[in-house]
Amino acid sequence: MALARSVYNLLFRRTSTFAITIMVGAVVFERVFDQAGEAVFDNINRGVSYFSIEFGGFPHDPPVD
Repeated sequence: MALARSVYNLLFRRTSTFAITIMVGAVVFERVFDQAGEAVFDNINRGVSYFSIEFGGFPHDPPVD
């Protein structure tokens, strides 16, 4: 109960700190959600996506005269 009271007094008691807490929380949530989604997408598409293909093995075209 003491933890909830201290969090309330620190973050949610005043409207300005409540609004800032919501904004910061939204930005942090967006970053974490985006990075988690990217990690899942890259894991599912490993070996198929453009960034995982190695382009060093293609032969070069002969010079055109």
